[in-house]
Amino acid sequence: MTLAAGCPRCSAPVTESAGTWSCMDHGRIDPLWRSSVAGYEVFAEHLVRAGAMPSLMPWPLTPGWSITDFGCVGGDPDGKVDARASFVSCAGPSELDGVVELTVISEEPGVGLGARCAGASRTDPGADLGEGPPHAKVRIDGHPISLWAVSTSDSDVDFDRSVLAGEAHGRWLWIVLRPASAVLLLKDEWVLHDVAGLGPELIDLPFGGSPPAW
Repeated sequence: MTLAAGCPRCSAPVTESAGTWSCMDHGRIDPLWRSSVAGYEVFAEHLVRAGAMPSLMPWPLTPGWSITDFGCVGGDPDGKVDARASFVSCAGPSELDGVVELTVISEEPGVGLGARCAGASRTDPGADLGEGPPHAKVRIDGHPISLWAVSTSDSDVDFDRSVLAGEAHGRWLWIVLRPASAVLLLKDEWVLHDVAGLGPELIDLPFGGSPPAW
């Protein structure tokens, strides 16, 4: 199993010619490298390709939770070129909401991966950020990161998710939670960690479960 190329903004087919990737709907793209099955070896491949682009997830991971999906946009297999975006999805049981699905995306402006994961209609979070007090906070490298709710009402007819976004280290940070009520889990100010820095603890990361439907 290895990483396969796709479009970061949609599920349309992609093609490659002379090192240039194109999407049927979005033209020339930096490809999204994503595996169909989550596992340790392909996750290690992902971390190399992502380079300095962080692969963020809650740490320590709650018992019973596992990594279900991951990927990055751009980068190269030798890690000499940093990716433009990266995501990690995980899922597990919660006391109030049953099984919760969480996706954390870090990306440069204009990539569109966060919007695709969130089901948002625009590429970047936009004017929702910074309006009034933040709706939640997380910590990255010891620093509090403010998050604001991003409306998906124009594309989310089932209201099945909560989407929050903010800015961390000059990049967009998106958090997508399903079901929508699981956003209350963030009241405890989660700590997000770049798993590339875990070292030997990477070997013990749990993988499995169904990847997100996007």
